[in-house]
Amino acid sequence: MSNRRIPTEREERGKRAGLRTWGLYLLALTAWVTAVIVLALLGIMVCAQVSWSWSNPLYRVLLWVREYIFLVGIAVVLLGWVAISYYFIARSARDLEWLLSGAEELSHPTDVPIRLPQGLKSAEDQLNLAREQALRAAQAAKDAEQRKSDLVVYLAHDLKTPLTSVIGYLTLLRDEPELSPAMRARYTGVALEKAERLEDLINEFFDITRFSLTHLELEKGDTDLKRMLEQMCSEFGPVLAQRGMTCQLDLPGELRAVCDPGKMARVFDNLLNNACHYAYSDSVLRVAARTEEAQIVITFRNAGPTIPAEKLSRMFEQFFRLDASRGTHTGNAGLGLAIAKEIVEAHGGTITARSKEEEVLFTVTLPR
Repeated sequence: MSNRRIPTEREERGKRAGLRTWGLYLLALTAWVTAVIVLALLGIMVCAQVSWSWSNPLYRVLLWVREYIFLVGIAVVLLGWVAISYYFIARSARDLEWLLSGAEELSHPTDVPIRLPQGLKSAEDQLNLAREQALRAAQAAKDAEQRKSDLVVYLAHDLKTPLTSVIGYLTLLRDEPELSPAMRARYTGVALEKAERLEDLINEFFDITRFSLTHLELEKGDTDLKRMLEQMCSEFGPVLAQRGMTCQLDLPGELRAVCDPGKMARVFDNLLNNACHYAYSDSVLRVAARTEEAQIVITFRNAGPTIPAEKLSRMFEQFFRLDASRGTHTGNAGLGLAIAKEIVEAHGGTITARSKEEEVLFTVTLPR
């Protein structure tokens, strides 16, 4: 098998540009040699029609030229070759300086477009495209870092509240040995609840670290998605019941896919958790699936406030939270949907969100 590397589009463009320059160079040399020959023949024909006098200095020069016509022709051609070569080399050097100057501007891109001579219009467009991409990437990185910094500050602040409560109630249990069993059970329950919230916040810190520092690797296997969805919806039963919600499943008789079961379970967990937090109380969460020719389509539909279009377009961004509050029940790291999207796309699928008429719909498609 051949290991020859396939040239990139940029390399092909550079090769074509180089061939075009060489073609112009050879064309200019050919035109110069042809012009010298034509002018020499025309000069001989014109001189033959004129009556010359030996006393005419021009006549003696022309006789000398005729005697050494071969050497004179070679000298003229060489002079033209030197002039043409200098022109092409000087132009290439000048263009290279312009390109280096434009490339240097990319190291510190600004809002001012890069300007090059008219002959370098294509290069100017490419440099400005790279400049715009660099500006967008820098702004996106800056925004992501700012959101991450803000989120860490929020989470660090939120850690303090449940920790203070845990310490306070445990102190009461230690310092008040005569507490009634009912009060002791109440204080223990509150301390446990706050400790669980503290665990959730710490897990969110781990999510941030894993999302930032690890590369997603899949361990695929034949997976029964129907059983997975049934089990996960059953596990969410108590959470749904607290809000008076129910889960309604509409699944085909068999739903299998080759995927990473652990990571796909995390996708479904994030979508179910999202629905539990943002759906209306006493509503129905509908989970449905169907198989098509080349893909599996799974939908999560819940009744809830209509999500504005500007927020809907950012649902899958890192650290974006639909609810900006940091309440103990809905506050989260804003990574669930971003991680879900990364996992689904790593499987070759897609995940989308729609919202209208007080309904939110998430659609996951996976290749069969």
